[in-house]
Amino acid sequence: MIYYIIAQAFTIYTFMLIAYILLSWVPAAQNSAVGRFLAAVCEPYLGFFRKFIPPIGMIDISPIVALFALRFIQQGLLIVVSYIV
Repeated sequence: MIYYIIAQAFTIYTFMLIAYILLSWVPAAQNSAVGRFLAAVCEPYLGFFRKFIPPIGMIDISPIVALFALRFIQQGLLIVVSYIV
């Protein structure tokens, strides 16, 4: 049960990150209620990676690295939980 809840929470957050990244392409969408909510939830996590990974020209690759890191964190946490439970 705990394993399933953790997996679902990471999946939901991953989709939120992807939605926030896609909303960044539409400036008017960022000013909506959904855009502000996603910014409040996703920007602290993405901001951590933006400190260390500079943009390459006009392309910001930090969200890609953030998604990979989130996936590794998820897998590690689920392995620990599976050993505990």
